[in-house]
Amino acid sequence: MDALLAEIRNCRACTAHLPLGPRPIVQASAPARLLLIGQAPSMTVHTTGVPWNDKSGEQLRRWLGIDREVFYDATRVALMPMGFCYPGRGISGDLPPRRECAELWHASLLAQMKQVELTLLIGQYAQRQFLGATRKAGVTETVEAFAEYAPRFMPLPHPSPRNTGWFKQHPWFERDVLPVLRERVRQALTSTFVP
Repeated sequence: MDALLAEIRNCRACTAHLPLGPRPIVQASAPARLLLIGQAPSMTVHTTGVPWNDKSGEQLRRWLGIDREVFYDATRVALMPMGFCYPGRGISGDLPPRRECAELWHASLLAQMKQVELTLLIGQYAQRQFLGATRKAGVTETVEAFAEYAPRFMPLPHPSPRNTGWFKQHPWFERDVLPVLRERVRQALTSTFVP
């Protein structure tokens, strides 16, 4: 795993397309029990080099019911975005994650993380990649049908402050989804792996 992570962190496949240059951000280990697959690092994350080290990360940790110490313990939690580098800004926010990362690195990482019990699919790109034809028409419908993807996956909206309107329009997320999410995260992080 260490050699693979070093290779990923030295990746320069998208250099020509990245406005701030490459800085692959990933956290993974073989014993990790919880895997979070998000979109791509924000500019803040790119600057600090720490995954989910921004307002979205604060919100996400509140959703999960875990603190920074647990969240950044790579032996327990793996953080693998769809795109490992900051993609740049678009008209209405950050650009989509670069496709090259998933194609180049996801299979190799997943092959070494055999103890993952729960994978959180955060946002449309992760849901499209990992749920395929079983995902619903959009993120809202997919998240609403979260029970259909258990026990392996749990789809979530992106926790960005830009989505505050979505959270207000869909109170069922906080009421119905977050308690289940917290319990499933707790179970994944406290379970004992059986090969």
